[in-house]
Amino acid sequence: MDVQDIVNTVSAKAGLDHAVTEKVVGTIFSVLEHEADGTSASSFFAKIPGADALARKYDVMAAGASGGSSGGLLSSLQGALGGVLGEKTGALINGIAALRASSLDMAQIQKAGATLVQQAEAAAGPDLTNQVLGSVPGLKGHLGL
Repeated sequence: MDVQDIVNTVSAKAGLDHAVTEKVVGTIFSVLEHEADGTSASSFFAKIPGADALARKYDVMAAGASGGSSGGLLSSLQGALGGVLGEKTGALINGIAALRASSLDMAQIQKAGATLVQQAEAAAGPDLTNQVLGSVPGLKGHLGL
């Protein structure tokens, strides 16, 4: 199973537009790429062809990645918190901001996230998937897992 299979399944099961689903999946993979423990994350991405490329396409640490906000207080706080707390926390903060800016409500984000986890478990195995997710506990909380 490659990343497009995962995007297609998440799109169908969560009832979301394909382009929005790709952004959600790519954003979550980007957070995992930046925050998960190196060895387990590398193994995880190796088992899902195209996942690393999708994570880079929606890189939460790239300039302006937090949903295209035009600045303002929230953007300033995200930048400050990311800088103070380090890249790992910054990736999570930026990723959550990008998900919230994707025009989806929390129920839709949680449905997409839960479906993504199910598909990742099928592709990479439940043990490896849970190990990677376990190293990013803040993401699990925001996805309602």
